[in-house]
Amino acid sequence: MKVFVLFCLWAVIVEAEYVKYKDPKQPMGARIRDLMKRMTLEEKIGQMTQIERKVASADVVKQYFIGSVLSGGGSVPAPKASAVDWINMVNEIQRGALSTRLGIPMIYGIDAVHGHNNVYNATIFPHNIGLGVTRQVNINSKNCASAFCSDYLKVLIWDPDLVKRIGAATALEVRATGIPYAFAPCIAVCRDPRWGRCYESYSEDHKIVRTMTEIIPGLQGDLPPNSRKGVPFVDGKSKVAACAKHFVGDGGTVRGIDENNTVINSNGLFGIHMPAYYDSIIKGVSTVMVSYSSWNGERMHANRYLVTGFLKDKLNFRGFVISDWQAIDRITSPPHANYTYSVQAGVSAGIDMIMVPENYTEFIDALTLLVKDNIIPMRRIDDAVKRILRVKFIMGLFENPLADLSLVNQLGSQEHRELAREAVRKSLVLLTNGKSNSQPLLPLPKKAPKILVAGTHADNLGYQCGGWTIEWQGVAGNDLTVGTTILSAIKKTVDPSTQVVYQQNPDANFVKSNEFDYAIVVVGEVPYAEMFGDSTNLTITEPGPSTINNICGAVKCVVVIVSGRPVVLEPYVDKIDALVAAWLPGTEGQGVADALFGDYGFTGKLARTWFKSVDQLPMNVGDRHYDPLFPFGFGLTTQPVKMN
Repeated sequence: MKVFVLFCLWAVIVEAEYVKYKDPKQPMGARIRDLMKRMTLEEKIGQMTQIERKVASADVVKQYFIGSVLSGGGSVPAPKASAVDWINMVNEIQRGALSTRLGIPMIYGIDAVHGHNNVYNATIFPHNIGLGVTRQVNINSKNCASAFCSDYLKVLIWDPDLVKRIGAATALEVRATGIPYAFAPCIAVCRDPRWGRCYESYSEDHKIVRTMTEIIPGLQGDLPPNSRKGVPFVDGKSKVAACAKHFVGDGGTVRGIDENNTVINSNGLFGIHMPAYYDSIIKGVSTVMVSYSSWNGERMHANRYLVTGFLKDKLNFRGFVISDWQAIDRITSPPHANYTYSVQAGVSAGIDMIMVPENYTEFIDALTLLVKDNIIPMRRIDDAVKRILRVKFIMGLFENPLADLSLVNQLGSQEHRELAREAVRKSLVLLTNGKSNSQPLLPLPKKAPKILVAGTHADNLGYQCGGWTIEWQGVAGNDLTVGTTILSAIKKTVDPSTQVVYQQNPDANFVKSNEFDYAIVVVGEVPYAEMFGDSTNLTITEPGPSTINNICGAVKCVVVIVSGRPVVLEPYVDKIDALVAAWLPGTEGQGVADALFGDYGFTGKLARTWFKSVDQLPMNVGDRHYDPLFPFGFGLTTQPVKMN
């Protein structure tokens, strides 16, 4: 009898210790329901709160049941922090979450928009504007040197496989630092290059943007067969949760002003700006970030019709919707004028996780009061928390909440740098090549007595990478991270007997008196991000224009433009022998030299219209008055040479 009683007591204890939501063998729905019924309002609102690492700690996460932490642009554990430094920081915060009553893991997010761009020694890939011009195959057709050839465009095949491989490499590097969530990709359709975020957009054409959503299975993994539409998917510890952004219409604002108003009818919004979201959801994207911008005067962060009615209900999106940085504050003008109303409007619209990111107690207090006063119903809170938990369960965070060191060698690996180099050379667009078709300048001979390299961007890794690199606005110079400048790549590529002379801005007399065989001039824009990049003139940064004028004409020159968008070129085109759009190529400048010297051919085709004058803007392919300097789809091709 005593044995039987002891056995019964033991069975009761074992049963009491068994918690369904912690059992990976249970169906996900059952785990979510079990956990939800155990949660208090305080714990649920904590899950909806995302805070910046600068205000996060294990104690804060534990005390407020914080569901997510992020690094904003430039927010790092220490200057030039290693992968191990990042892992230690993330795990320290995670232990705070695991020590709470229910042990719900937090999810750490970061902007990894062209590689793991916040992190020292990471591989920095070309920005999306460059990836949008890449082609899958080098189709052998006649060049369209002087006019827009519609027949030629019919055979263009863009390169989704390349961006998928970049997504997979980025996921490995993000996971190498212990982070499981990337705020990428940006699937904006930039319709006006005056917008400071245009380089984050693959193209002005939604068809190309849709094609490039293939980066999502690169980041997250390929969906299993027979997956339910709209249900997010992350394939294990080598993949990350992705984030399609910014929902919706961010690339269509009036005059390209960041965070401004997109004035367009429903046909335009759903025909141009929405389609890439269809593809993202079909491919299992885990999260969607809402845009700062408005649609016909209504802030997207308060637009219940689009966030809940369309994204969640119509498209059947089952991941979670996240706000942008401090974005609910900006529902009012001026921002934060009525914070309680902003919280009500944002959460009621259907936003599940709020990127607060610093004044978290104010947000928690406001949302708690709104629920207790029955202004926001409990079913809205439960919907948000259910979605957040669904993503965390799918990611395997409950089983593997702490990062280990198994992937640290993936950060900046040689394999990833070679992939970035491939992306650079495929993202180059050759706009002109020689004063006549019969006398092309490119590819350049590697063996020449003396060549000149000039321009502000020839030996500046920070300029090469652009914004969203190490710092939010980017960094000038060569000590920001590890990489290869275009000048270094040229020196490495030419014959050992060739003398390479570098002067950033030589005068005309210097050029004429030195008997150079040819010159390579690398100029463009300085780094910027978001509203700081909004521009009404779109000019090359000085002294770029004077460098072109001093060199081109005095010696045969190829000008390489490093920019986040088309810029004003018409005044200089006639002086230039060959012109290359290199966009923002990232850390692997060797890819530029690969094409200049003929180790690989030029294959890129414009995914953006190159205007003659800013007075023409906005101007996109298909417009009635379409009169570009270089049309959408244009790009000269060259063949690789074995010896030169």
